[in-house]
Amino acid sequence: MAGRTNRVALLADAAIELLAEGGMRALTHRAVDARAGLPPGSTSAYLRTRQALIEAVVRRLADLDRADLAARELPADAPPPTPGPALTGADLDRLADGAGEVLDRWLTVGRSRTLARYACLLESVHRPELRRILEHGTLLRVQARDLLARAGAPDPDRRGDQLVAFVDGLLFDRLVGAGALSAPTPGTPASRADLAAAVRALLRALTTT
Repeated sequence: MAGRTNRVALLADAAIELLAEGGMRALTHRAVDARAGLPPGSTSAYLRTRQALIEAVVRRLADLDRADLAARELPADAPPPTPGPALTGADLDRLADGAGEVLDRWLTVGRSRTLARYACLLESVHRPELRRILEHGTLLRVQARDLLARAGAPDPDRRGDQLVAFVDGLLFDRLVGAGALSAPTPGTPASRADLAAAVRALLRALTTT
């Protein structure tokens, strides 16, 4: 079982790189075989259909993102059944710093993953069976609502959804939008500080009564 899991992860990683480089048109079973350095037919043996291949990519993206968040002590799994301790301004500042680190990572070493995620999202607009990719974003919204509730924000459900949307927009702007023209170079202390400052400003605005 572990062998199969590792092989599927290898194939998904290869597919992510292909998606980042050429979009959905570059994603074929044969291309994944070649990128992964495996014999022809290997991908189809584990992921028979194109849908299965894309779903494996989506699961892999979610797993890797969850690992990044956990490494920086940011919410990554479902919230506890009972409310956690109240968050202070200092707690929110630490969260903003951690978010800046994660976002900068997704602009550098995780850049291919971010581009692949956008490619999958666009594909899901035209293929309803792939809408499962949205589940990861739903989980993040649940976490954001819990976080803002603990910080005493008014209407934390609505503002939690806004927080995730704003941060996702910030990432998109820095990666493929006009923000890439003026923002600090990704992977530098200036970039991480600038991203953290943006998230900190969002948190302060959203937790204001």
